[in-house]
Amino acid sequence: MIVLPAIDLRGGRCVRLFQGDLTQETVYGDDPVAMARRWEAEGGEWLHLVDLDGAVSGTLVHLDVLRAIAGRLTIPIEFGGGVRTLDDARSAFAAGASRLILGTVALEAPDRLEQIAAEFSGRIYVALDARDGRVATRGWTETTTVSVEQAAASCRSRGAAGLLFTDISRDGTGHGVNVDATAKLAAAAGLPVIASGGVSSLDDVRALRAAQGSGIAAAIIGRALYTGAVRLADAIAAAR
Repeated sequence: MIVLPAIDLRGGRCVRLFQGDLTQETVYGDDPVAMARRWEAEGGEWLHLVDLDGAVSGTLVHLDVLRAIAGRLTIPIEFGGGVRTLDDARSAFAAGASRLILGTVALEAPDRLEQIAAEFSGRIYVALDARDGRVATRGWTETTTVSVEQAAASCRSRGAAGLLFTDISRDGTGHGVNVDATAKLAAAAGLPVIASGGVSSLDDVRALRAAQGSGIAAAIIGRALYTGAVRLADAIAAAR
């Protein structure tokens, strides 16, 4: 299982949010490039980079930051937030992304997902962010009536290569990742799933690895790395 250190961008800074709430922000650094280099130096095999401003606005706000980070790293970057069109996807890949995470557009315009996935086969994942089992969109500001399992089936049929799952109720809280819900989704979807939101200890990493057989392929760690609750090297060792 792969561990992906996360950098969330807002206003050009590295931040973490509590349950996706833009009013509950903690800033952890003003230099995203330096932060990215730190995670690579500590053993990161991938970097998870999110444009929070882009996720809310629906436009690529931090493309220059992606380009700057990609120019300084040797590890691959998965990027999400604000990718709404095929041209957006092309721009993000041209800026250095190795994999894209689509959110709102994949659910509201499945034909667009199919179009993007067809051009970038195997490189498009879809973020399924759930609040009480229902999919949330537009930077978690809106909750739909669609279940994550329904959304996963639709995304798979349209060419998604994998999924990223976040239980919003656990994100940024330090209360632990929702392993059961992640494993359930992975088993139902038949696609590799990246666990996100709530990884707060090495026990969470071990629990996800124990459920790896269901289809859990990776885990994203954010706040726990920034607070020092988890060391990246230890998390990678636990995941292996």
